[in-house]
Amino acid sequence: MIASGHGWTLPGFVHKGEQPRRNQAFVNGILAMQIATKGSFSRRRTLVTGGAGFLGSHLIDRLLDRGDEVLCVDNLFTGRKENLSHLANEPRFEFMRHDVCFPLFVEVDEIWNLACPASPIYYQHDPVQTTKTSVHGAINMLGLAKRLNCRIFQASTSEVYGDPAIHPQTEAYWGNVNPIGIRSCYDEGKRCAETLFFDYHRQHGLDIKVARIFNTYGPRMNAVDGRVVSNLIVQAIAGEPITIYGEGEQTRSFCYVDDLIAGFLALMESESGFTGPVNLGTPREFTIRELAEMVIEKTGSRSQLTFEPLPQDDPLQRKPDITLARERLGWEPEVKLEDGLDRTIAYFRNIMSSAAG
Repeated sequence: MIASGHGWTLPGFVHKGEQPRRNQAFVNGILAMQIATKGSFSRRRTLVTGGAGFLGSHLIDRLLDRGDEVLCVDNLFTGRKENLSHLANEPRFEFMRHDVCFPLFVEVDEIWNLACPASPIYYQHDPVQTTKTSVHGAINMLGLAKRLNCRIFQASTSEVYGDPAIHPQTEAYWGNVNPIGIRSCYDEGKRCAETLFFDYHRQHGLDIKVARIFNTYGPRMNAVDGRVVSNLIVQAIAGEPITIYGEGEQTRSFCYVDDLIAGFLALMESESGFTGPVNLGTPREFTIRELAEMVIEKTGSRSQLTFEPLPQDDPLQRKPDITLARERLGWEPEVKLEDGLDRTIAYFRNIMSSAAG
């Protein structure tokens, strides 16, 4: 890995405007690399925006496992380099600090667009920028995919359904979203991004794949981003009162991160012309109170439940219908919540003990 002004640099990626040094040492190095890697320049080159985040970093691991060269682009607003530190010596990985609200000029074979704050604490911090990230980011990545004539993946969200009036939610449901509420920057931003993806598909013939992601949890979640699973686990381990909003009767379906990433890959590898959107999540539903009680039991915590008012526009029910994913992708989640929580609790115990010294 070579250090550059952009971060960690991979020799296989040459940025637009850069000229390779054509001295003999450079040529000898390229020849040696070709011999050592036995034709590795034919590897698939993938771009992952938002790659330093929770989901992005897990996706990058899987892409590297299958042999890709990966360019990770992230502005590190919510993404963390710690999620990528284990890749510092990986020769097929490159990190570039860049905001997708601005154009990007790189040469890749496929694009995964995951860039956008996904937790209310962060996306409500600067709602205008959140909307820009979804909309301008989609425009810039779609423009890049159009120029390169490559397949592009959009990480959309179950938030496009808002506070749903039907249950469970199918992909045909248009949603029940407040367009002017405090969550609208994220909900409507993602809805607009889907519009742009499908308009590029219809108008320019772009090869798109759109996934609607339901609640996902697992290692590398940010301990302070306000998401329900990480909140409950961190409070329980610390012995603090556990915060429940409303009466805790609102429901969510929790998908373990490994299962979700398997769904991503299955969708991206599906036949051309199958665009989605596709729901990716688990159809097993829990109330927030049930989740909190499970976390308390598994951590052995003495924490007590405390109740706060329900946030504005917080959905009361959220559960995916994954019939389409089963039929077209052969995908469904495998990790039970009980098992996934054990792995996630172990992760948070480790980072919290390390932080405590």
